[in-house]
Amino acid sequence: MDLVIGNATVLGENGVYEAAIGIRAGKIAAITSPVEPPQGKEVLDASGKLVMPGAIDVHVHMELPVSGTVSSDDFASGTVAAAFGGVTTIIDFAMQEDGGSLLGAVRKRRAAAEAEAAVDYGLHCAITDWSMKTRREMKRVVDSGITSFKLFMAYDERGWSADDGMLFEVFEEAASLGAVVGVHAENPHLIRTFTRRALATGKKGTYLHALSRPNFTESEAVARAIYLASQSDARVYIFHMSTREACEIVEEWQARGYPVGAETCPQFLTLTNEIYKRSNGHLFATCPPVRTEDDNEYLWEALESGTVQVVSTDHCSFTRQQKARWRGDFRKIPCGLPGVETLLPLMFTEGFLGGRISSATLVGTLCSNPAKLFGLYPRKGTIRIGSDADLLIIDPAATKRITPARLHMNCDFSPYRGRDLYGFPMVTMLRGRIIQREGRFLGRRGGGVFLERT
Repeated sequence: MDLVIGNATVLGENGVYEAAIGIRAGKIAAITSPVEPPQGKEVLDASGKLVMPGAIDVHVHMELPVSGTVSSDDFASGTVAAAFGGVTTIIDFAMQEDGGSLLGAVRKRRAAAEAEAAVDYGLHCAITDWSMKTRREMKRVVDSGITSFKLFMAYDERGWSADDGMLFEVFEEAASLGAVVGVHAENPHLIRTFTRRALATGKKGTYLHALSRPNFTESEAVARAIYLASQSDARVYIFHMSTREACEIVEEWQARGYPVGAETCPQFLTLTNEIYKRSNGHLFATCPPVRTEDDNEYLWEALESGTVQVVSTDHCSFTRQQKARWRGDFRKIPCGLPGVETLLPLMFTEGFLGGRISSATLVGTLCSNPAKLFGLYPRKGTIRIGSDADLLIIDPAATKRITPARLHMNCDFSPYRGRDLYGFPMVTMLRGRIIQREGRFLGRRGGGVFLERT
């Protein structure tokens, strides 16, 4: 073996077990009893440590142009930060331009990532300009190894919003191709109404952002998206679900046997909209906004029950200076939060150690479920013979107090500043290579590979 991890307590998708893991040519080649480990050129003793698969963040936005600026993490800084946080695979977005082709968007995005990404990466293809030409291109996108598409049910001011006819036709075509369609589910017409009402109060401040997007602006769109998808038996996935009401709708469809996929994000599990009342509340603005403690708790329960299968970050970082562009008008805040580096530690600390989720749910929501839903399993997201050796070694007693200076994202703000978090890996391995060890980055920019998905 090229490398052996001995005396490992493995957090697996089906529970906890003791093992030794042998790695050869970047793959897991042996899983044995810890008392009879395979022979290896290099041995890492994991006594007293936890070993789990590398996390998969299926929802990130690196260097995304939005609100007159560009998100502050590029593929280099964002994926190096991912490695420090235990994320070994990301899925970003190829955004169709107005009048542009899907394949052109894919080529442009792959070129941006190829020389920079330090972890493995895939793409969703976001459709914003629907036509018969675009519909025909969807098959070529799938043939290229991109088997998921995204539709926005909001942002009509940017020209991104899909009407119901477009939603139906994209679902219809995706169903014929076996592809999954993820939706940003918010109702733009309702948001416009509530924005107007919020402004009419004469009040100022970031809390108006929350008032402009009450819970049912999300849940209505979730219900409509699933219903339209069901008319073609399409595979639908709800990005960044934030509300109890939307979760209840997903539960109802799943109870009928319809395979709805759904994710939530750490911000919707650990933050509440009271934060928008702070003087720096604009720093926390994201779409959809963070909600209430009741929503938080319901989503935690939905993770453990399996209704919500994935936790991803919607990582879209902006500096304090970029956020200051709002100048008191909540409509102009660049919405997004940094999070790819703190995904695993937050879920490990607040979820697993906090007793809200089991170890199997931790691994399921961060590793195996995203791999299964997006065509990466069993290459990624699991510890089994033949899988990529994307592995993390975690010291469960080690903690880090969160400050922007101690993180590696290109951002001078963290929504989790001041929290003491466990779960940062002491070793991060990508396809059998150690790319982060005890706070030192040992990988390389461009060391990640593009993942063609099935």
